[in-house]
Amino acid sequence: MTAGDVAALTGGELHGLTAATKIGGPVLVDSRECGPGSLFVCVDGEHTDGHLHAGDAFRRGAVAALASRAVDGPAIMVDDTVRALGFLAGGALRRTTSCRVVGITGSSGKTSTKDLVAAMLADDAPTVAAKASLNNEIGLPLTVLDVEESTRNLVLEYSARGVGHIAYLCRIARPAIGVVLNVGSAHLGEFGSREAIAQAKGELVEALPDDGVAVLGVDDPLVAAMRSRTSARVVGFGVSAHAEVRIEGLTLDQQARPTFELVTPAGSAKLRLQLAGEHQALNAAAAAAVGLAAGMALPDIATGLSDVPEVSAHRMRVSSRADGLLVVDDAYNANPESMRAAVDALAVLGQGRSGATWAVLGEMRELGESSATLHEAVGRHAASRGIDHVVVVGAAAAGIARGAREVPGWSGVVEAAGSVDAATTLVATAATGDDVVLVKASNAVGLWRVAESLVGVAS
Repeated sequence: MTAGDVAALTGGELHGLTAATKIGGPVLVDSRECGPGSLFVCVDGEHTDGHLHAGDAFRRGAVAALASRAVDGPAIMVDDTVRALGFLAGGALRRTTSCRVVGITGSSGKTSTKDLVAAMLADDAPTVAAKASLNNEIGLPLTVLDVEESTRNLVLEYSARGVGHIAYLCRIARPAIGVVLNVGSAHLGEFGSREAIAQAKGELVEALPDDGVAVLGVDDPLVAAMRSRTSARVVGFGVSAHAEVRIEGLTLDQQARPTFELVTPAGSAKLRLQLAGEHQALNAAAAAAVGLAAGMALPDIATGLSDVPEVSAHRMRVSSRADGLLVVDDAYNANPESMRAAVDALAVLGQGRSGATWAVLGEMRELGESSATLHEAVGRHAASRGIDHVVVVGAAAAGIARGAREVPGWSGVVEAAGSVDAATTLVATAATGDDVVLVKASNAVGLWRVAESLVGVAS
């Protein structure tokens, strides 16, 4: 685009540059990533104000800044840089009429499902997908702006911290295929109830066009009920007999990798996933439904999904240390549902090994008044699955310890660690090569550092 194009789409005014100035590089919010031709967006964020870093962006080659107040260099001035970023992304996407948008939301599993869908679709046509979890009012438009003329599929996550958030993101990038995985307890503190979460998640299917496809996790009644909120064609996935894309005969191998029969209107196929965790089967079924809606052949879908080696960082990544210790890094984020799924995978991974299982668990954030109760439930679940060591990191996660101790007959041990460093020292000192260690907490806890330290010990 030119600076004039950007100004027209964002309603901005040019300062220190002409309308013909070419912006040939990427659009970025981190000045350290800027290079020749880039456009730097000055976001007033939680930790810093982007306007303070505009000079660094210019020194690295940015040709202009999208700013809401004066900076020391050429700028396109707007009232709100985040809103302007959304206008820019939406306008750019509308110029690319041949690009199909696949939107994914849910309380858990969004990123893993996004990775599966993107890998599968990329085998069929040029595909752009969100990096990691770029799924909010900043990350989503940045991903949209990665689209090129050759892009045929754009796979996006849509997050919500309130009613109306997903509707806003859909105005930037309206999905042709919309996936709602589940309605859990993530962000319960902000929404107040699962019903309110469902109201927000359902904005994705409401945004679908009449000729679109809604892919719904019908095992969840709150998701199944979203069928009435769209005029698009609905495809259900799950283990339910009512699911058009159905999982049958699910088994897990010693690495907790699912194998199952995928039953679809186009026939059946066997999938053997390389990803750990029973919950990955549902993510793969959702991805398969997307593939069918996109016109892919079932054998190609099955091959594509079975070939995905891993998903984004810190999501059920299983690493084997030189001495045999298995470390499961699922510490990118956590909510009660994903905690239970990770603990279940740990229990399976521990079967057939002579060592102990370690669940190193930290705080699940944004759970509101139910936080203590939900942490206790995670502890009870870990103990009920026979986990040998439950290491609770930080005072905010103390409910996990209380819950584990409540389980009658559990022979495991609860240990408290006041910090990530303390947890690392505890486990590194006591765990042996025959053991399996899971680390999981909300991302802000930084518990992934435990996993990286453990794996690095013998590297």
